[in-house]
Amino acid sequence: MELGLTAEEFAKLLDCLDGNRERAGEKYEELRRTLIRFFEWRGAPFPEEHADETFNRIARKLCEGIEIQNIGGYCYEVARRVCLEIFKGRDSKRVPLEEVASEARVAEMSAEAVEKESRLECLEDCLRWIPAESRELIVEYYREEKRSRIDHRKVLAERLGLRRDALANRAQRVRDKLERCVAGCLRKKGAI
Repeated sequence: MELGLTAEEFAKLLDCLDGNRERAGEKYEELRRTLIRFFEWRGAPFPEEHADETFNRIARKLCEGIEIQNIGGYCYEVARRVCLEIFKGRDSKRVPLEEVASEARVAEMSAEAVEKESRLECLEDCLRWIPAESRELIVEYYREEKRSRIDHRKVLAERLGLRRDALANRAQRVRDKLERCVAGCLRKKGAI
């Protein structure tokens, strides 16, 4: 991984996110949390560092004059590339003999990683196909963790003009649709 960003690179990244610095900072933090989850879901070590590396690469491209229309989509593609490099690099490193697991264990882990990646790809595909308001609802509903999740759901219910139980029911219906979609996608891929 490369060194951190220069002030100019970081400024270009913020400008790409939003012309207003305060809103750009908020979008940066939200996008960073999304990237961290992206790497966590894929089992990457040090998700925060990989999220930062993703931003570093994007900022450098911006300084090279690349124009990015959809920063979220571009972040996703760069993050996928970083993720591929992480796992490719992990496979190519030599490990001391004492640390090598049995071939069956390694094969089992590889199969789990492939299955996890297939599930994530299917989920991402299914999220693209559901209506934008349903996608927004389900992402917001599961966004936070622990206590902040409860508080966030309360705010979300108020914003949508729903009781919390009605919000939970709506989110469950969207989740059920997503689960059916993911299962169908995995069957098509032959993963289940």
